[in-house]
Amino acid sequence: MTKVFIAGFQHETNTFAPSLADWAAFNRGDAFPAYVCGQAMQAQFTGVNIPVGGFIDAAKRHGWQLWPSVWAGASPSSFVTREAFERIAGDILQDLQEAMTQGVDAVYLDLHGAAVAEHADDAEGELLARVRALVGEQMPVVASLDLHANVTRRMLAMADALVAYRTYPHIDMAETGERAAALLQRRLQRGEREPLAVHRLPYLISLNAQSTWLQPAKDIYAAMADIDRDTRSVLSFCMGFPAADFEECGPVLWAYGDEPFKAQTAADALNALASPAAQWRMDFLSSRDAVTQALALAAQHARPVLIADTQDNPGAGGDGNTTGMLHALLEQGAGQCFPNAVALGLLYHPEVAAKAAAAGVGADIEVTIGVSVPTYAGMSDAPLAVRAKVLAVSDGQCVLKGPMMRGMTSQLGVSVCLAVQGVLVAVVSGKAQLFDREMLRTVGITPEAMKLIVLKSSNHFRADFAPIASQVLVAKASGPMAADPADLPWRKLSPQTRTRA
Repeated sequence: MTKVFIAGFQHETNTFAPSLADWAAFNRGDAFPAYVCGQAMQAQFTGVNIPVGGFIDAAKRHGWQLWPSVWAGASPSSFVTREAFERIAGDILQDLQEAMTQGVDAVYLDLHGAAVAEHADDAEGELLARVRALVGEQMPVVASLDLHANVTRRMLAMADALVAYRTYPHIDMAETGERAAALLQRRLQRGEREPLAVHRLPYLISLNAQSTWLQPAKDIYAAMADIDRDTRSVLSFCMGFPAADFEECGPVLWAYGDEPFKAQTAADALNALASPAAQWRMDFLSSRDAVTQALALAAQHARPVLIADTQDNPGAGGDGNTTGMLHALLEQGAGQCFPNAVALGLLYHPEVAAKAAAAGVGADIEVTIGVSVPTYAGMSDAPLAVRAKVLAVSDGQCVLKGPMMRGMTSQLGVSVCLAVQGVLVAVVSGKAQLFDREMLRTVGITPEAMKLIVLKSSNHFRADFAPIASQVLVAKASGPMAADPADLPWRKLSPQTRTRA
């Protein structure tokens, strides 16, 4: 029986963001499950739509025996601290060393691919190198990656195979774990690494332009299955996370094939589709213009209009606490236009949530909402001192039902719904982007009944919210995650990589 060691490390690092990912961040369990290890890890993720869940299911079909180690994930933020990285890596390597004494045949890692630690620009490359040093050159090491991974030469060299998501919003996470298992099976049967072909694109792609629900990514990713079938290859295309200031930040595509010619043919075919730069360019609305357009559209449509508050996306390094969009809503009287049918969330402000919860449902309270945080362009908009009514109080625990992470339990902490001049504000104590309708329901907001919803997210919200929406707008309110990578003060990026497509 084939014995496979499995572990996971997930962090998307925005080196320009204000908050570090310390050890506590990997144990909170807000947007990601809290740190878990051993058999509890395998039990928790079995049947769940994340990569390790898909790998576990595939391993059962193959008849493999699994040796579960650590799974550690934290909300996107600035650097992973040295302490956190070393504790996580140390636990994985210690478990792997024990597994090797009992006999293990392969390693699978559920990685993000865009982590930057305080002392290691290429955190996943460093982890893979340490694993490789321990297991030797002959043992297969396979890893799955997020579509936003910044794939480095070291990562490709240290792993026998890497495979990435093909959807954004990420609804194929478990499928990607299954593809990793298929690559491992190919590697085991072949007895050596498959030939690899790689292309790196010489520019950064805005996160908002990367959605596979929109063009050009929609057709590019749809073509991958046909190319794979024609060449018997396994393609991946990581569009990169364009806010990690290190040399190899940027889009990379690659292919594995049973012959060098097939791998190169597949990679070249995908590169021909993906490489033209002009197709990735996009424009953004100011916060004021986004609200103006949304109010006009909401008057014409029964279903909600959505505005993505992309530059404060907690899924990309924001803290979910800036107020630019709330200022724009109140200044234009959105709550008076559609009383209690305009919602904003998730606003991360534990102190306000605690005060509102203590006051109780029905109370009117004086609070200062939001925080002014440092961004690449200076401080974000000022906090808002308001009188608010507490409409709902919750423990913030909800089981996600949307296409992303279906079945996972989100822990948002003490959460409340505040009515501020007719605008419903979902205030939470756990940092997470708004990508599942259940996150609003947990504070009594019914998404389908809204006329306008502002979501602190870039693209993931589309998976569960787009089906109920009439229109989707993207706003560029002040925040830590630059919608346009060219706005950022890059220092380490390769001179050969343009900051704008």
